[in-house]
Amino acid sequence: MAASLAKYFLGAPSASEASAHLGSLHSSSILPSQNLQLPARRSLPKRLEIQASGSTFGTYFRVTTFGESHGGGVGCVIDGCPPRIPLTVADLQVDLDRRRPGQSRITTPRKETDTCKIASGIADGVTTGAPIKVEVPNTDQRGHDYSEMSQAYRPSHADATYDFKYGVRSIQGGGRSSARETIGRVAAGALAKKILKLYAGTEVLAYVSQVHKVVLPEDLVDHDTVTLDQIENNIVRCPNPEYAEKMIAAIDAVRVRGDSIGGVVTCIARNVPRGLGSPVFDKLEAELAKAVLSLPATKAFEFGSGFGGTFMTGSEHNDEFYMDDSGRMRTKTNRSGGIQGGISNGEIINMRIAFKPTATISRKQNTVSRDKHEMELIARGRHDPCVVPRAVPMVEAMVALVLVDQLMAQHAQCMLFPINPALQEPLESTETTKAQIPLQ
Repeated sequence: MAASLAKYFLGAPSASEASAHLGSLHSSSILPSQNLQLPARRSLPKRLEIQASGSTFGTYFRVTTFGESHGGGVGCVIDGCPPRIPLTVADLQVDLDRRRPGQSRITTPRKETDTCKIASGIADGVTTGAPIKVEVPNTDQRGHDYSEMSQAYRPSHADATYDFKYGVRSIQGGGRSSARETIGRVAAGALAKKILKLYAGTEVLAYVSQVHKVVLPEDLVDHDTVTLDQIENNIVRCPNPEYAEKMIAAIDAVRVRGDSIGGVVTCIARNVPRGLGSPVFDKLEAELAKAVLSLPATKAFEFGSGFGGTFMTGSEHNDEFYMDDSGRMRTKTNRSGGIQGGISNGEIINMRIAFKPTATISRKQNTVSRDKHEMELIARGRHDPCVVPRAVPMVEAMVALVLVDQLMAQHAQCMLFPINPALQEPLESTETTKAQIPLQ
């Protein structure tokens, strides 16, 4: 089939056309000597190559997710993981439990345990350097809930654009556009977080900072000291109990009306080594933006001062340098968000990701059917009234995947030879727990 495509679209000559052309070269009117013999060569048709799958992320630490919402299961394949990293199912299950549906009244009621299985890449409890396959079965599918949506497009959902692109789609559960695809990301992100912690002491934490019109003031969360326990202390994953209750009330109010609302997830990365990221096209903030904006329902990304920095002057916005008590150069403020010139500067990286209201709601909406007729739709199924509480581990995962990929890139390019100690720092944390990694 590739040959036929090449023939009609790339203008590649057929074998007979090539033979005829070669015969014409032997004509006495063209060749001065009848003794000249040209070697016979078969004309090979050009190949039409397409690389547009979009299911793989990363350069050195590569993650490919697979599966659909109502298929047999979902998961990921992780390639490029360093060997001898201690890894068990429990390491991955913690974050999968934070992501899973049905965990509280403000999430989708779909009941899935999301119990994972590591099918390859592990021996004697450590990674082998081979690809790691993580599988999670789907057990609570309800395909009949999507009967209306097989005929009509959900407003602001990917239903229509998948048809525009592929001419076919998986209707039940939204297929690959479902947030269930993120299980593979979260599993891989849990491993990435472990590597970052073991090697560099880096910690990635995210929390809900806004639900609809309930906005958590920035000064109520100390990014130097906030903990996972504080974030996980309530079902909305806001580290401030007072604002958490307001956010939960806002979600409850729309949930009972069959509507939905959006919000903002704030993510921080502490103890990030200096030097991660590259100038120009592969700036660290650009890689982070692509990563988190690839998550379902995302609408905006900002880091550091973000859009707020546009209201400041240069003298107000600049992060002045100083020397701390340990003789390390630091910045007095962190409006740069831990990144300058596309490269991490060692300060806390902070970013905010906006999520839209869930597209699938059980209220009557105007739409168009697949056969191009205007109609009304009341969507059924089980869906989150607000995605941000479950988006927290998804954001953490994507940030961790970027950082571990950039850590490996920095080691490969800039750490093969002795560093310049006057200007550079080691990537490893001085408090690293690398001694826990067995040498086998």
